[in-house]
Amino acid sequence: MSSIRKITILLIISISLILFFLGSSVYYFLSNYSYADFYKRLEARVSVAEKRHFESNKRYAQVLKSIREEHLELLSDEKEYILYCPNAASIKQLAETNSLPINLLNVAYAQQSANFQKDDVFYFGKKRETPKGFYFVIVSAKNYYNTHHLILLRKVLVVGGLISILLIIYLTHLFSKRFFDPIDNIISKVNSISTDNIHLRLDDIKNTEEIKRLTTTFNNLLNRIEIAFETNKNFISNASHEFGTPLTAIIGEADVTLLKDRTLEEYKEALQKILKQSERLNKISQSLLFLAQIGYKENKFNYNIIRTDELILQANEIMNQLIPKNNIKIDFELLPENPKKLKVMGNKDLLMLAITNIMTNACKYSSNKPVIVSLASTNNEIVLIIKDQGIGIPESELPFIFDPFFRASNTAAYDGYGIGLPLTQNIIKIHKGELIINSVLHKGVTVLVKLPMATF
Repeated sequence: MSSIRKITILLIISISLILFFLGSSVYYFLSNYSYADFYKRLEARVSVAEKRHFESNKRYAQVLKSIREEHLELLSDEKEYILYCPNAASIKQLAETNSLPINLLNVAYAQQSANFQKDDVFYFGKKRETPKGFYFVIVSAKNYYNTHHLILLRKVLVVGGLISILLIIYLTHLFSKRFFDPIDNIISKVNSISTDNIHLRLDDIKNTEEIKRLTTTFNNLLNRIEIAFETNKNFISNASHEFGTPLTAIIGEADVTLLKDRTLEEYKEALQKILKQSERLNKISQSLLFLAQIGYKENKFNYNIIRTDELILQANEIMNQLIPKNNIKIDFELLPENPKKLKVMGNKDLLMLAITNIMTNACKYSSNKPVIVSLASTNNEIVLIIKDQGIGIPESELPFIFDPFFRASNTAAYDGYGIGLPLTQNIIKIHKGELIINSVLHKGVTVLVKLPMATF
């Protein structure tokens, strides 16, 4: 049985039981109230009849009669009895003669008053003691409220209950579909994601806040899994490839050197070659390990509120130390007036590394031509723009620039290992940002870094 059907049946049963007990309680209490109230009406009429009949003051009796007629409405099929009974033995004959319930008279005789119901006729009787004997004062009537209003109430409760159950069936089914359909879609989409299409993400569902949060949580989880998966895959494939060249060169140089005795200068030259390849191997190892660390330990970095304009100025100071003859120009004309629109939540060291990597590439591949660094913001993003006038990137090679160790075909004359951009992309990604690179060959590269604005 599907979840929708289970929820629908459970809600229908639960609400139907609540409606049943509520309707039954209303009917029960009103029914009891109608009986008690009707007996009180009969009792009031008995009291008036008793006083009117046995009152010695005829004028007072006439007043009671007027009050009775003006203020006590005539009940349905109302009858009044003033019955003389000389002794208890006469009760049975008295009851048969007047077609009255004998139990009513027996109880009234024993307890001074009694009420009784026979079919839809209600009775209230009272025993009146006199010097000549005793009397029974009895009033009977049909309970119109009980015979008509309660029947109408019962019909209303039954019909209303059935309509309510039909409405509940419709609403619960609608609610279940509205709630579970997005979840079924999420489950189906998540099941379709594998290592072959790990880049896929769940659609943004604007159903409810809870579903939206669930979708966002899944997408964030998939982002972390993709980073970890790609990092692991790149580390294995690139390590096996990139480690091979320097290791082969080191082993080959050592084998050749050891084939025969060499002069001191030849040994020094061989050691220098081995040292150069070892340094290259060390840099590759460190780059790969740091790239893997960014992918696997993104949640272990400390995040703080950072002002991006201050971050750019500090990155520029670092660049002045690394490349003293750089031609970086800071352009703050687009800065927002509100300083809150300059703040991001992030790890300062990682963001500094990402920005200096981009600046270093801009200076290196433009041969220190002017590099313009600008900062702007939208309603919810901060945008860093770094534009150079260098050699650019061939258009056909742009899709591969974030692959570890990939270097464009026109960069042979420049030192590098192809680690900077993949590392920068991972840093921006774990900050929930976006790295966009546009390029025109021989005219330069424009890098856009978009970071979500810090919320307060």
